Amino acid sequence: MGSKWLAPLAMLYGIGVSVRNKIFDWGIVRSRKYDIPVICVGNITVGGTGKTPVTEMLISHFAARNSVAVLSRGYRRRTKGYVEARVDSPFLEVGDEPKQIKRKFPEIVVAVCEKRTEGIERIRADHPEVDLILLDDGFQHRWVEPWVNILLMDYNRPVCKDHLLPWGSLRDTRSQMKRAHYVIVTKCPEDMTPIDRRITQKSLNLFPYQSLFFTATQYGNLKPVFPLDTEDLPEKGSKIIAMSGIANPEPFHKALGRRFDMVKRMVYSDHYTYRRKDLQTMEKALDGAPEGTVIVMTEKDAVKFAGSRKIPPHLRVKLFYMPIKISFREDTRKEFLNKLDYDIRTNPSERILRT
Repeated sequence: MGSKWLAPLAMLYGIGVSVRNKIFDWGIVRSRKYDIPVICVGNITVGGTGKTPVTEMLISHFAARNSVAVLSRGYRRRTKGYVEARVDSPFLEVGDEPKQIKRKFPEIVVAVCEKRTEGIERIRADHPEVDLILLDDGFQHRWVEPWVNILLMDYNRPVCKDHLLPWGSLRDTRSQMKRAHYVIVTKCPEDMTPIDRRITQKSLNLFPYQSLFFTATQYGNLKPVFPLDTEDLPEKGSKIIAMSGIANPEPFHKALGRRFDMVKRMVYSDHYTYRRKDLQTMEKALDGAPEGTVIVMTEKDAVKFAGSRKIPPHLRVKLFYMPIKISFREDTRKEFLNKLDYDIRTNPSERILRT
């Protein structure tokens, strides 16, 4: 949380986003509607709330019977306009998260475009078979009206206790939560109680048409960044160096600490672009660590190294990553997906307008 002296700037920021939202709410500028389901996965805060794991879960669910496309802005890419991702696309061309998704789901269309209407139209023109589009991080992009808005909130950073930028981490006003059909509270603690859920539910004060779900982050087994160069995986209790370039690395560190002996942490800014000097830093860290120590990074960081020819062989064998996925609390995953299936058949944005 920023200093309270930033409150006047936050007020000015709030006036700006409020005016922009009113322009769309009053129909002065109209959002574009589409005749195929568009599902938006977004948030109203900066920093990681778990959009990529949710998007990947939705891909896995819908790809069995739909031709799915994912459209993202491609944060911090060095390209402009519409770019369709390939499995071997450099992350600087499409962004780290779209590249991660494309590597996991090579059969689906993954594209980036800062103008989402243009991106949707290009996808439909180039891939007429696509019948469902997942809009990654598009909640603030009012030019598109999704059929379904899924809004994520980090349990550890409740919006009711947050402030607008730059005082806090809110990039939109709390009132805009009304546009969400689903609110998913992510990164819930393992010891979360029914009372904790009720307190959170009450603080959100959702409307009757909104569904609330609670989820946790599930960490998988380590995987090598370079599978062809690595045979043995670190055993439980092995010495590791944790490396991350994400918004909040603490949950990642805690998960590693439960399994391994973490001798060092290397923390970089969110969406960090690693350079040659960082490879040297990694080598020095390994040289100064006990024998057998390896580096474990996040999956989002791993895509920046995978396929690179600049990584020397002796470093390749030392690089691993920990994949993550979302886990619904109280066994509510089936309920969520059943509701979502119904919504893409009936378009809840139209249904709510009629009530």
